[in-house]
Order: sequence, then structure tokens, then C-alpha cells
Amino acid sequence: MQTDDYLDAYRRSHDRHGSDFEVTLWASPQTQRRRFEVMARMTRLADRRVLDVGCSRGDMATFMLERGIDFEHYIGIDALAEVIEYARGRDLPRCEFHCADVLDDPRPMMHAGAEVVCISGTLNTMSQDQALALLEQAWAAAGRTLIFNFLSDRCGPEAPPQTYPARRFDTMAMLDWALMQTPITALRQDYLPHGHDATILMRRW
Repeated sequence: MQTDDYLDAYRRSHDRHGSDFEVTLWASPQTQRRRFEVMARMTRLADRRVLDVGCSRGDMATFMLERGIDFEHYIGIDALAEVIEYARGRDLPRCEFHCADVLDDPRPMMHAGAEVVCISGTLNTMSQDQALALLEQAWAAAGRTLIFNFLSDRCGPEAPPQTYPARRFDTMAMLDWALMQTPITALRQDYLPHGHDATILMRRW
């Protein structure tokens, strides 16, 4: 069985903050929203069935609704039961939320029937091997598109240092993995100061 120690920081954050924004471990709502904006610009979300892996409180769903992105249906999955309960309580239209640790059991991803799979911030507390294992399953679950972000190790020297629980990933290894799955791949690392964060888009066609 896959260890779930990557969830420990989220559990401690929930113990301190409940389901307030801080439970997400994002630095700020602004940087969270910026990452969502990049995803929305890199791939089509309108008229798509969207799966958000590691959805936490459902903030990506609220972002799309506020932006008027007319997605067909949204499915959020997170391993922390408390944030899923909070997300369900938001009563968001065309949205459903499920509690599951997809790193341990990827079947909820595979059964979602998603055209677009989004992973935003979810990888940050995982090891590189855990992250790639999740991405393998997410790509298999994606009917059209997989888009994900992570903290880049090719950032500039003035980028914020990353200490536990977040970690930087081998950006070229991530890009190489993506290109081995599909040649229709794009990388952006220009949306936060000093290349702090990277987003990779993968499409089947």
C-alpha cells in the first residue's frame, strides 16, 4: 500500500485552520488564482468534463464559475475528508466532490470519465517518484488533456526557497516524461516571479 505521509502537512494545517484557505498550503489566494488562470489559458475547459485531482476546498471550481467558464461537469477528488465536506457545502452547480487517496487507489480517477484532468498544487508535498506515479495514472484517466503545475528547480536564484513540506521538482525530468507520453506538450514558467512555478500541458490530439 502506498504511504500517505505526503498528506501529513495538510492534516496538520486542517488541525490549525479548519477548512479556511490556509488548509490548502497555498502562499496566497492571489498565487493560487494565478495558477488557475494559466491553466484556463493553456487548455479549453468550457464544454469539457473536468477532473480536479487534489481539489481541496473546491477553489478551482469556484474560480471557473466566477470566470464564467461554462464547463460541462466538474469532479473534485481529495484525500482529506474535511475539505471535501466543506466543498460539498458550497453547493456549486454542476460539481461533485469525492474523498479518495488516488495515489493509493487510482480507480476514482479512472472512473470519472474526464476529458481534462487538472492537478494544481497537489504534487508539492510528494516525492518525485510519487508525483510521477500519480501523473502516470492521471494521464491514463485523461480523455483529452492533462495539465499540472509544480515548483520548478529551474527557477532563478531570487525565487523563494522551498523547505518542508513543499519541494521543488526536477523540471527537465517532468518535461521529458510528458514528451515520452505525447509530442503535444507545452511548458510555461513565466507567470510567477523568477520562474518559481511551472505548468505542463499534455494533449492526445
